[in-house]
Amino acid sequence: MFSVLKKFVMILSVSEMICDVYAKRGASVRRVARSYGTGENILVIDNIPVIVCPHCGESYLSADTLHEIERIKLHKKSFAVKRAVAVANFA
Repeated sequence: MFSVLKKFVMILSVSEMICDVYAKRGASVRRVARSYGTGENILVIDNIPVIVCPHCGESYLSADTLHEIERIKLHKKSFAVKRAVAVANFA
């Protein structure tokens, strides 16, 4: 049922999205940056669409988004642009 619901969610407009967990309208898409790997092998992917529910606070990625992230990670040399970034340790 959840795979059918996910496809349905993608068809609805942003204001009408239904949360997969809470099953209520109001979920929306936010764009975030996520990092993968560590040290010299770190890859930051920007502008990732994450579905967020204001009712339950859950956030999740669609299957299509996860597949695209894996594709980007696999071919990062052709997608990524090297940039210097500040890195801080949480300690």
